[in-house]
Amino acid sequence: MTDFAAMPVRIRPARVEECSRLTAIAHAAKRHWGYPEEWIALWRDELTYTPARFASEQIHVAEIDEVAGFVALRVDGDDAELEGLWVDPAWMGRGAGRALLAAAIESAAAAGASIMIIAADPNAVGFYEGAGARRTGWIESRPAGRRLPRMVLSLAAAPGRRRDVPPG
Repeated sequence: MTDFAAMPVRIRPARVEECSRLTAIAHAAKRHWGYPEEWIALWRDELTYTPARFASEQIHVAEIDEVAGFVALRVDGDDAELEGLWVDPAWMGRGAGRALLAAAIESAAAAGASIMIIAADPNAVGFYEGAGARRTGWIESRPAGRRLPRMVLSLAAAPGRRRDVPPG
């Protein structure tokens, strides 16, 4: 039997040739929460990772035995926006999400951002609150009438901040 808790999580920059794996992880993670397929279809563009996204987003993967998840980040001056943090459901609860968020925090801080803005899936609010993010409002989503909690994480005070995760 494999001791998953003892398996180290390795963070590294994503490679363009991994776009199909990243897309599969994003779709699987969203489906894990039981969203209807009609909604998944509405979110197809946001859940699809293409080479063009690598030009505007910092994307890192978490490897355990395989690519277990990834994080996408966009930095603009003092603000960083978490574009997505996705973990393959088979690897949820094994530290990949925490490691990815720590890497995003370090990358954003290294790029000069002081806050990270997160449009949090309602199922992930507790995860982000545990990292020190606070709710500051709502962001309109799809389908019509759906809203996501807008959360802000101060990067200077982020408890997940690690000095051993290289930026970039």
